[in-house]
Amino acid sequence: MSVPPRLAPLLAPDAPVQRVARALVDAGHECHLVGGSVRDALIDDIPVEFDFATDARPEQIEALLAPMADHVWLQGKRFGTVGAQVAGVPCEVTTYRAEVYRPDSRKPEVSFGDSIEQDLSRRDFTVNAMALRLPDAVLVDPYGGAADLATGRLRTPLTPEVSFTDDPLRMLRAARFIARFGFVPDPELVTAVETLGDRLDIVSVERIRDELSKLLLVPDPSPGLWFLASTRLADHFLPELNQMELEQDPIHHHKDVLAHTIAVVAKTSHDDLVLRLAALMHDVGKPKTRSFERGRATFHHHEVVGARMTRDRLTALRYPTEVVESVTQLVYLHLRIHTYAMGWTDAAVRRYVRDAGDLLAQLNELQRCDCTTRNERKARTLGRRMDELEARIEALAAQEELRAIKPPLDGKQVMDFLGVAPGPVVGEALAFLLEARLDEGPIDEADAFARLRAWADDRDL
Repeated sequence: MSVPPRLAPLLAPDAPVQRVARALVDAGHECHLVGGSVRDALIDDIPVEFDFATDARPEQIEALLAPMADHVWLQGKRFGTVGAQVAGVPCEVTTYRAEVYRPDSRKPEVSFGDSIEQDLSRRDFTVNAMALRLPDAVLVDPYGGAADLATGRLRTPLTPEVSFTDDPLRMLRAARFIARFGFVPDPELVTAVETLGDRLDIVSVERIRDELSKLLLVPDPSPGLWFLASTRLADHFLPELNQMELEQDPIHHHKDVLAHTIAVVAKTSHDDLVLRLAALMHDVGKPKTRSFERGRATFHHHEVVGARMTRDRLTALRYPTEVVESVTQLVYLHLRIHTYAMGWTDAAVRRYVRDAGDLLAQLNELQRCDCTTRNERKARTLGRRMDELEARIEALAAQEELRAIKPPLDGKQVMDFLGVAPGPVVGEALAFLLEARLDEGPIDEADAFARLRAWADDRDL
């Protein structure tokens, strides 16, 4: 096999990859470059980190890597993996594996193997079950991964039943590979996912969450999301997905919410997880709020219901609190632009910016992407509204500090002026002053104290 052109510099004698390989081989061990780095090299996509497989045991690997490494990490050593940074390049070296997952366990029973062929058989897909023997760069491909990569076929090295029983998360990972590489899954793989979906229930929530996030950050996750929906795999960790596939009423025509949702996700920026999650969840409240009025489907207050469902689901998936709160707020606000058709005062624009806070740019993008209609007139109307709103925000921002709107007085000034201790009265006074600021724009300090005096007199304070 000829070395892929973009991999050739990495296999130069003094390159970190070859330094690792020669350290192992010179000590009498085998060394193979494995996994995603081989796959990516074959599609001319330069790898940024490297995984190696060897017959050396973890203690031997650590001893051989330490002298050449910038630093070594040993978190995976008990599973056979020693990590090191060599000349700035991340490398992980793992003893050949022959692990098998127990049917009722979330963790593998790791046993070490002695052959690269056995190691490759335990990998997730054939396109990841190739190895490049080093230092002579000979391709080892016992399961036809190169051919599958060339033809866009997604298969498992062993039967999919064995592969998915070993590690059920591979079923979810299949969705990401389908979306990222455009692979077409073998019918046997699809059937196995449909049959073994409940195996995903033993996988830790954190692993599922991380894999879902990786799928959502693929440039176009649509094929992967459709795979999760059509196989019903999503039902085991994101049941709201298939619940959005509302039955079409032949009399009361309405848009398929699931198809719309997946289209919105694909339109949003692919490097923004919060935005992608918000796009995925923005209409989850529709199934629970659907009703029919005058021959049309309506979903009144689905943003309120959806925000609550979003918080519950993302919390269950153990996303960080800040992610949960940001996504929930975007779902809650995603319909705000539609009231703009009725006309917004400057006060309404200020409130919009205040409510969005640091999420303003993401909210604007979500609302733009939420338009998936084929009706060009409607699409132009929504786009024009967003253009006008953003122009008004920019114009007001030039006059006022919109991003930092706050009451014209602080809590200490209120307490000193009214002669009160900390308590509910201070919060009520600040809320009153904030409303005045939002309604009227900047208020100078003297005017603020006068308003506060009048407010306090009305309450006999």
